[in-house]
Parts: sequence; C-alpha cells; structure tokens
Amino acid sequence: MSNAEKISELKPAKQSAVADTSLLFALFDAQKSAFDQDRYPRYEMRVSSLKRLKAAILEQKTALLNALEKDFRYRSHDESMLGDIFSSISSIDYTIRHLKGWMKPEKRDVGIVFQPAHAKVLYQPKGVVGIIAPWNYPVFLTIGPLVAAIAAGNRALIKVSEYTPNTNAVLTELLASVFDADKVAVVQGNVGIAQAFSSLPFDHILFTGSTEVGRHVMKAAAENLVPVTLELGGKSPVIIDNSISLDEAVKRFIYGKTMNAGQTCVSPDYVYCPKERVRELVIALKIRYEMMYPFNEGFSQRTRIINCAQYQRLAGYLDNAKQHGAEIISLGEVSTDPEQCYMPLTLVIGSDRSMTVMQEEIFGPILPIVAYDNLNEVIDDINANPRPLGLYVQSFDTQFQQKILTRTHAGGVCINDAAFHVVVDDLPFGGVGDSGLGSYHGVEGFKTFSHAKSLFSRGRLFFADMLFPPYGKRVHQLFYRFFVS
Repeated sequence: MSNAEKISELKPAKQSAVADTSLLFALFDAQKSAFDQDRYPRYEMRVSSLKRLKAAILEQKTALLNALEKDFRYRSHDESMLGDIFSSISSIDYTIRHLKGWMKPEKRDVGIVFQPAHAKVLYQPKGVVGIIAPWNYPVFLTIGPLVAAIAAGNRALIKVSEYTPNTNAVLTELLASVFDADKVAVVQGNVGIAQAFSSLPFDHILFTGSTEVGRHVMKAAAENLVPVTLELGGKSPVIIDNSISLDEAVKRFIYGKTMNAGQTCVSPDYVYCPKERVRELVIALKIRYEMMYPFNEGFSQRTRIINCAQYQRLAGYLDNAKQHGAEIISLGEVSTDPEQCYMPLTLVIGSDRSMTVMQEEIFGPILPIVAYDNLNEVIDDINANPRPLGLYVQSFDTQFQQKILTRTHAGGVCINDAAFHVVVDDLPFGGVGDSGLGSYHGVEGFKTFSHAKSLFSRGRLFFADMLFPPYGKRVHQLFYRFFVS
C-alpha cells in the first residue's frame, strides 16, 4: 500500500490511532508535504481550527470523563473536569483572544548608524511538530501543546501514552472530527513506536514526562538537530515559614498534592517544616484531608494510582523509608488497597536524603516532611540538588519570600499556593535544569512553535557604503571617534 493510500484511510471519519512505524512515517511525510503547500496559514484558518477543537471537546466531554475514569479504574469527574477539560478550554479561549496580536510583526529599534532602515521580527510556523503526551493528564497535556502548535500555524503528530487506551480512543476520534490526518494525527504504541517517533526529523518536539525518558528524547532529536521543549518533573518542595498558621499553610498547598492522587508533575513533592512544628503540621494535614475526603463518600470515589506497577513503585518508597527509620502515617479512614491500586495521602516523618523517597520524584500520594532549624539550611539543601519544576512558599513575610526567590532556582514559584501557576494562561510553564528545557503556554507557547525571523529592510536611501573600503578615510576616523570610544 502506498503512502497516499494509507493516508486516505485516515480521513476524519475513519482516522484511527497509528500503531505501526510504516504508517507513522507515511503520516509524517504527508504532513511535511501539506505544510509545504501552506507555509503560513491565515489568522482566520487558525482561529477556525481552535474554535472547532473547542466545540469538539465540549461535545465529547462526557465521553472523555468516562474514559478517564476507566483508565484510572476510578478518577473523580470533578478532578478530570478541572485538570483536563477546563484547563484545555481555558487555553483555547485565551489563545483565540490574543492570537491576532501575537501574529503581528514586532517592530525593533534600528540604531542611528544603520539608518535609514526598518527592523521587525516575523513569527513564522516551524512546520511539523511532534508532541509526546504523558498519562497523568492525557487530555490537557495533549490539547495544551496542540493549541500552541496550531496557533503558531503548524501541523502536529501526537504520541499518546499506552497507559490511557480509553482516553486515547476518544481523543483520536475527537481530533479526527476536526482535522484531516495531514494536519493533526494521533500515534499510539509501545517503546518501539516512541523511539521511532522521537527519531523523526520534526521541526520541533515537545515532550512531557520523566527526566530519564526526556534524556532519550533529546538524544534522538539531536541526531536530526531537532529543537526540543522538555517538560519534566523533579522534586518540588513546599517551604513553610515559622510565622504562618499551619492550618492556613496546609489549606494553601494540600489540594496541589492530593489532586489526581498526587500524579501531577508540579505536585508538592515534600515539605520543609520548622522542627518544633512537625507534629502540629501532621494534625493540620489530617484535619484538612479528612474534610476534603470524608469517609462517608466511600472508597469508590477515590482517584486511583494509574496501574499496579506505579503502585508498587510507591509502596517500595515507603518500605525503604521505614528501613531508614522514618515514621509512616496514612491519613483518612480509607485504608491502602493494593488490589485496587489505591493509596491515601501518606506522610513520611523524619525524611532525609538517604531515602529513596527523597531522591526520586514521587508522583503519587506520599508526602515526606523534612524538619529544619533555619531557612539557610533549607536553601542550601534545595541548591545542592537538581533544580525543581515548582517551588511553593507558604509565608506572608515578604523578606522570607524574597530570600527564597533570589537565592534558589525553580521552573516556577507559587507563594501561598501550590501547583496552580500551571493553569494561569498568561504565565510561561517550564522547568530548568533537570526539571525541563524551554517553556510554553500563552504567548510563550506561540513563540516556542514559531521561528522568530529577523527582517532588516532599507528603502531607496543608502549611506552605509560610506564605511566601505578603502579604509582610512575621514569618515572612518569620525565614526570611530563618535561610536568606538
């Protein structure tokens, strides 16, 4: 079967997720060819695509919620609405409101030496973008990058996670109802497909996932000199000031930890607490957790760990912490259930860097608590380890806040909140160092998927040749006197 025949099977009404490399390559070639025929889609076309995408998400909202529930065994529909549906719609709405301004050429200054002339930056689509989406928020972390790619005028191939087959099926059908396969297409498959996907000569790749896999993606992309944006993870700390009420501090960060059972890249990973207040913090966490997740709601309403392998990984962290002398406290009245891959929020008291739970990104409902004596030792500990994706300061003391902001690095910071900087559409989202490379969301997403083309133009008047050879003329002496002194 020829590439053209394969592509013809993937028209909107029939498109299915790709699961073999030959079809993957055919789709890539088709998108490259289609982009060559339209290298700068008009504003109206881009907005139309975004509006149709929004309409399709709203139309398939119930199907998406049900699919997410199946993939997680159970996942709260409210969490899916907030974390996947609302965030996707919000991103589309924000982009539509601002796209016309983003697409306008940016005027730049031209120094007196180069006058008369004009300088501009033109934002040109890169071409065919590869998006590698994770399993934890499979809708938002597919749609969010796609919105930025479409806004910038690109075409996109999307590799979805094999851990969310039900959501993938709905997403594939949804996207096929909006886009032809030579515009947007979905790819499914295991490690082999993922490796083949990463090795394609895309014009840009955006990967969301673990730091370890991110290194492999970047290595594969480097073979073709493909630019990459890596949205990774890491250990995002909470720092509690000694002067803030612990009830207030817990209220500000706990939902960022418990949402989606802690399976969020920006979830608070561990907490620095003043040493004399650790027991008070445990009580505050217990009270707030039981308010949010009361026993009478029942076990069936609790979001699960995505699969048994992930559950066993988390259980291993707790076993290792126990062996190193930590105290383990499970919150709430619903107990851990390995068969159902359920784990309540579980505290690890007496945590230190010798424990696996303090070395690896947790990505689950485990919260180590690290006691500290003074803020300097907290800052030194953070700086001695890989830079986090998020950092969360719980304090109303501006000096405390500023000391942390100016002496640490993190992809993003929340003060008296946690994790929700991710859904502020006008803020760039990205990591630094081991937690990521590059950023997107809002105008940063548009720019990430665009080439900023410099334009320097002159009219009929031209005086630059006065500085051309032969050198040693009077004009050269005057130029050096005024501009090189």
